[in-house]
Amino acid sequence: MLGVDPLWLATGILVLVYAVLITEKVNRAVLAMLGASLMVLFGIINQAQAVAGVDANTLALLIGMMVIVAITSRCGLFQFVAIKAAKTVKADPTGILIMLTLITAIFSALLDNVTTVLLIAPITLLITEALETKVFPFFVAEILASNVGGTATLIGDPPNIIIGSAAGLSFNDFLFNLAPIAAVCLVVLTGIIYLMNRKALRSIPKSASERIMGFDASGAIQDKVLMYKSLFVLALVLAGFTMGHGYGIQPGTAALAGAALLMLLAYGHQKPDAQSETLHHVFGEVEWVTIFFFGGLFVIVAGVEHVGLLEMFAEAVLDFTEGDLMWTAFLIFWASGILSAILDNIPFVATMIPMIESTAHTFGPDKIEPLWWSLALGACLGGNGTLLGASANLTVAAFAEKAKQPIGFIAFTKIAFPIMILTLIIANVYIWLRYF
Repeated sequence: MLGVDPLWLATGILVLVYAVLITEKVNRAVLAMLGASLMVLFGIINQAQAVAGVDANTLALLIGMMVIVAITSRCGLFQFVAIKAAKTVKADPTGILIMLTLITAIFSALLDNVTTVLLIAPITLLITEALETKVFPFFVAEILASNVGGTATLIGDPPNIIIGSAAGLSFNDFLFNLAPIAAVCLVVLTGIIYLMNRKALRSIPKSASERIMGFDASGAIQDKVLMYKSLFVLALVLAGFTMGHGYGIQPGTAALAGAALLMLLAYGHQKPDAQSETLHHVFGEVEWVTIFFFGGLFVIVAGVEHVGLLEMFAEAVLDFTEGDLMWTAFLIFWASGILSAILDNIPFVATMIPMIESTAHTFGPDKIEPLWWSLALGACLGGNGTLLGASANLTVAAFAEKAKQPIGFIAFTKIAFPIMILTLIIANVYIWLRYF
């Protein structure tokens, strides 16, 4: 349409979507859906190609895990863990900060980082109110830990979900390749968080810590039966992630099957009307904005891939690195790290995947795996650079704003960006040692 070269038209739509996305003045789901619609309406791709471009496995995995977490959160399990952890360190403010940092990282690896911060942030506000201290250092630590912890597994961070689905990488592949360096970065991060905050937190009066010790951890468990059912299903789903790949079962299937089973176990005994009402609320807790954002984004990327833009970009990268696999990996790693700090890492990764796939013509399909790990590490760790870097960052910032303790963009960046650079350097050494 319009007599314009499809390459320029598709590129224009992509750039326009990114530009408006950065301003945060239009909801990202609306923006992605409009961009996807323009790709089809302007004839860049047809509807069949648009549907084929949507990664159903990624969407199924996200929806399934969101449903499981929505039901599990109702039993009070996550609140129990946070309060128990705080009391384990005798309600010492510095100890609480470190424990919440570690819990956030672990939960981010087993669930996903956006879901984790949705569960941890309200508890953190409760604890900091009791301590009569600002929530800023706690929230900053949790943002950083959520992205580092989410790096470790297939389901920990949305970029990993997209990469795993596109590249056919299993849960075990991510665990084996990324968990070791994520653990190292977490140790470094925890040490820095401790050194930065130990003096300020030591000044908190003992009476505040005594209030924390008065919290009833067991009282946080509102439904023990639901908790046992949720833990049982979570164990099955994680088993499906680790063993299903060898049987051709994708993570999306395992997550949706687990979600369906948990809904049946939790609410199957209710009368039809009550059951429908309950499930309506459960599905209402799914982050549909994120789901539609992903869907639209996949179509936009399919459009720019169809016109050859990403192949041209891949050729430029290979020309710059002179076809050297190691330098190509390093370039992808640092580009994804720095750009993911500026842009949301999800759209960046979705754009990069077809580009990496096209390098298989040069290196061979069985040789490009280090490029996938470079992209995953760069995007996940780079998401720590600014508040715009990852969805989890913006989620925590929203909680801080509601609590009238806003996290300033500059204040966060001053702390987070140097830490991000340090973790990127550590990860770069890891990539070199392990793959080259």
